[in-house]
Amino acid sequence: MKLHKRLQALREQKSLSQEKLAEKIGVSRQAISKWELGYSYPDINKLIALSNLFRISIDNLVKENEDENCSYEKTEQENFIDEGVIEFLCKAKRATYAGKGAETHSSRPSSHDLEYVEDELKYIDTYLGGEKFAGEEALWRNDIPFWSMNYIGRIIDDDFSGDFLKECLLLVPKEYPYRGPLVYQNGDYKYHCVINGEFKWFNGYEEIFCNDIKVYECIFHGGYIVG
Repeated sequence: MKLHKRLQALREQKSLSQEKLAEKIGVSRQAISKWELGYSYPDINKLIALSNLFRISIDNLVKENEDENCSYEKTEQENFIDEGVIEFLCKAKRATYAGKGAETHSSRPSSHDLEYVEDELKYIDTYLGGEKFAGEEALWRNDIPFWSMNYIGRIIDDDFSGDFLKECLLLVPKEYPYRGPLVYQNGDYKYHCVINGEFKWFNGYEEIFCNDIKVYECIFHGGYIVG
């Protein structure tokens, strides 16, 4: 369940009108309406207030439920995954696009390629486009591919800040080593990321708002791959 639907469900479970909920957390009824319609997103202070009011963690408030109908058959590729791999992935992400790392040679016409290597582990991020883009991040161990994530996104307003996006991606958490943190705010800009599933099989999306107006969105999915 997405955040805007969860908010409405939690409010109705407590028999609260939009006006009453707005009064309890110190916002306007219009703000509640926009949140429940998915037109804007509460800042971190309001997420904390909602978390306290509904007695639900911020993680559970913003994170979508894992698709219980999705099955995965364990393979030997899972043996490639350990804490060191997650740490390497986070380090690689910070050293490449998020950290404004230098691009390598294009693997495809007009592609942007970034690479990071440590010992037997290799990370490559390759993407196409600009304001509308699509790409793939992948991991290899001893040149054997074992994990991949595809993504596609777009800038939808002139107030988008590429530096703010990179700032968010630099904060990639080990618990969710895909994009940025679940929630992050700096000034007028707000970022949130929703994850379904686990490292072996997952999907999610991220959004950026500026003054409560959505300016950017990206969807992604990935997991273990079998060579």
